[in-house]
Amino acid sequence: MHIVVLGAGVVGTTTAWYLQKQGHQVTVIDRQNNAGLETSFANGGQVSVSHAEPWANPSAPLKVLKWLFQADAPLLFRPRLDPAQWRWALAFLRECTSARAAYNIRQMVNLGTYSRAQLQALRQDAGIEYDALTKGILHFYTNPQEFDGALKPTRIMQDLGCNRQIIDADRAVELEPALKPIQDRIAGATYTSEDESGDARKFTQNLAKKCAEAGVEFLYGTEVLDFERAWDRILGVQVLKDGVHNTFRADAYVLSLGSYSAPMARKIGLTLDIYPTKGYSITVPVKSEEAAFNVSLTDDEYKLVYSRLGDRMRVAGTAELNGYSRDLNYTRCRAIVRRTAEVMPEAGYWDQAQFWTGLRPATPSNVPYIGKSHLANLYLNTGHGTLGWTHACGSAAALADIVAGRKPEVDFSFSGL
Repeated sequence: MHIVVLGAGVVGTTTAWYLQKQGHQVTVIDRQNNAGLETSFANGGQVSVSHAEPWANPSAPLKVLKWLFQADAPLLFRPRLDPAQWRWALAFLRECTSARAAYNIRQMVNLGTYSRAQLQALRQDAGIEYDALTKGILHFYTNPQEFDGALKPTRIMQDLGCNRQIIDADRAVELEPALKPIQDRIAGATYTSEDESGDARKFTQNLAKKCAEAGVEFLYGTEVLDFERAWDRILGVQVLKDGVHNTFRADAYVLSLGSYSAPMARKIGLTLDIYPTKGYSITVPVKSEEAAFNVSLTDDEYKLVYSRLGDRMRVAGTAELNGYSRDLNYTRCRAIVRRTAEVMPEAGYWDQAQFWTGLRPATPSNVPYIGKSHLANLYLNTGHGTLGWTHACGSAAALADIVAGRKPEVDFSFSGL
């Protein structure tokens, strides 16, 4: 079967890999001139099963109100005259109950554990280099209330098989000496030894090369404009390349356009609760090996993740619901630099920080859309929010099973829109 994958980010590219492994002819279409150049370009770098507490949880509504007028807030809602934004916000509030948060944690832990195993198998199979580190992820808390609030979600994750250990400040510094400057301020921590980190852009681009060697065709610099539809089938996708309009036809299609999946889906009457949450990252050269971290870190109070990428440090986080604008907000970038320099002052050349922003395709629940749509030959693999890198391989492997008519090997509520 000939399958077109729309989008060459980490999710779309892994989808192409698993589909071609099952014998399909695969074409990937992306508007950029290479794979992994949008949300996957400079994300936080974590492959983190332990990062499974959704943004929507019982404490979120009051926090959002508190942060409404704080320019450097971890989660910033900028109200717009946009029905999609308000529909998403109302759905987000519905997900903030304890029962819904627990259900969503279960979904993300199950998918994350499966996906991490798939990544490890793919890495061995394909021999891909991407600055991978397998030293675990350590969540640290400098606010006692934040630490107390993390204990219940952590125990839910533990019950689901995620080995997220609750530890004290001394053990945290023993695991990662770079935290020594703030040891007396750490109220508590958790550590998941099986979690990993790595450069998602390097992974995506190197995997795209492996896909191409296996026969996958990549149509870069090609913008997807619309679908051609007849009754319950997609007949083709209308594209624009080098100023020339064309229609590309295949047997089946996979929608993996990140934040742009929702407006594309609306063209064929499909409503996806996906809204862009703008995230920021800084990439900083290592100044001191002794002061820099090697274990990947999560600063939960400030919603920041730290990944070591060779001689670089990547720190990413925050979320801004402000439409599709990718304008860089320097206040938010400088807030990341300020907090990271406070945690480990001698680790990096903070004045050389490179800033980046990208749009994460977030659902209100943080649970992605994976599965078959209501159209006979359209599949979904999108809406992964902050966990696209974590869930990419598992989502793609599961979708390939669904396309083949097999039940995926993971306990997850797949989409059936």
